[in-house]
Amino acid sequence: MIKHIVMWNVRGETPAEKADSVRLLQRSFESLRGRIPGMLHLEIGVDSSHIDYACDVVLYSEFESQAALDAYAVHPEHLRVKLELADIRTARHQVDYERSTLPQPATLHKQKETVND
Repeated sequence: MIKHIVMWNVRGETPAEKADSVRLLQRSFESLRGRIPGMLHLEIGVDSSHIDYACDVVLYSEFESQAALDAYAVHPEHLRVKLELADIRTARHQVDYERSTLPQPATLHKQKETVND
């Protein structure tokens, strides 16, 4: 599984204009649900911290494979969304990574206890 996380800052001179940009971004990405083969999960989050260095919006998505993520990048619906949002973003950051198959720390601790018994 590939996790695809994108964070944006959006345009807006006033809080109301920025909120309009955030709503457009949310609607645009939410319109992709069920339309992208291999997309397992899509979630949009809006920053609630209002810290000056925080991004305004985050997209968290999961794809069944790297091939599915690569296909998403050129899918006509994704390209439509990118075009819709081209003028509202002021910054964009992205991380893609493969889900780790290593045991989580809680699992490691449990295994260690079992070995010592």
